[in-house]
Amino acid sequence: MSKEIEEILNKIISAGFKAYIVGGYVRDFLLDKNDTIDIDIATSALPKDLKNIFSDDDIKISSYGSIKLNYGKYNFDITTFRKDIEYNQGQLIKLEYTNNLDEDIKRRDFTINSLYMDINGNIIDKLNAQKDITNKMIRVVGSVEEKFREDPTRILRALRFMVTLDFKIDNQILEYILLNKKNISFSPNILKEELNRMLISPNVIKYFTYFKNIQLLDILKIDYNNLKYVEDVSGMYAQLNIGIDLPFTKEEKAHIKAIQNIMHYGKIDYGILFKYDLYLCLVAGILLDIDKKDINELYLSMPIKSIKELQINGDEIQELLEIGPSKTIKNIINNLVFLILNKKIKNDNITLREYITNNRKQWLNEL
Repeated sequence: MSKEIEEILNKIISAGFKAYIVGGYVRDFLLDKNDTIDIDIATSALPKDLKNIFSDDDIKISSYGSIKLNYGKYNFDITTFRKDIEYNQGQLIKLEYTNNLDEDIKRRDFTINSLYMDINGNIIDKLNAQKDITNKMIRVVGSVEEKFREDPTRILRALRFMVTLDFKIDNQILEYILLNKKNISFSPNILKEELNRMLISPNVIKYFTYFKNIQLLDILKIDYNNLKYVEDVSGMYAQLNIGIDLPFTKEEKAHIKAIQNIMHYGKIDYGILFKYDLYLCLVAGILLDIDKKDINELYLSMPIKSIKELQINGDEIQELLEIGPSKTIKNIINNLVFLILNKKIKNDNITLREYITNNRKQWLNEL
């Protein structure tokens, strides 16, 4: 346990309350994963107490009273022991604070996330969760039907844990999903968030193949013909057919489309390297089985890598042809780049000016 985590726990304990790390950090600790920066803390302190304890810190209070705090490299989510009373469309709308740790355990989604760790590193395990971690098994805390009816996104979390942790799901979970898959749906935002985590996992091919074979990809609204692993999430999305409009950013859409275009083109050449970013070409190269070294060597040998390197600009072209701004200028520049990339002419100002002058009639006719 790091110094920063101890300090946060100690602040709460010193104020007279119980406090434990819970969930993912404890699970990952037992799995020898030491890169967790999101820390969930469960405490007997009420939200008003937490506000007083962390009054001098930069805290945010969620709609259900938890305290969010950034400290050191960690993101803390500090929540009072509680019972979840009522959900509506996956959202918790009624809760009851409690001083009972056992009640707090009952509201957890899966046993592997039900472990609590005190400030001394002692682990509280009331649901035999450590055995499930050893057996790589995902089981629901309590009733499968009740947990998934309360919050269907827990199904997504179960699938995500399968992929990212390389775990199996309990038969009760699998049966529930397969029996109800036609009625299961998720918000595009949450689906994208969970898919992002699954798609960058090295286990994604193994589990997506499994999901596809048992028609479990239906609930993710996903299909694909072939899937090859690449560390870039846009490269993974580029291989999928997704039946729901996910909230991609403009940049994400552009990256996915670029990789798809390169894959459709089927090779990497000067034209593709000039049109698209080298990094995107390297991602697409993996999917096309083109050696990274060959792509880099090709890139280094390019006679021109961007418009900025063109040894003539639009103003000079207008002056040479005695014309104003027009689409023709763009066409001339594209033509020059094409010729330079194909090594038909050299990229120097004198040569380019001479070429434009010699073809003046052609450009003016186009205009």
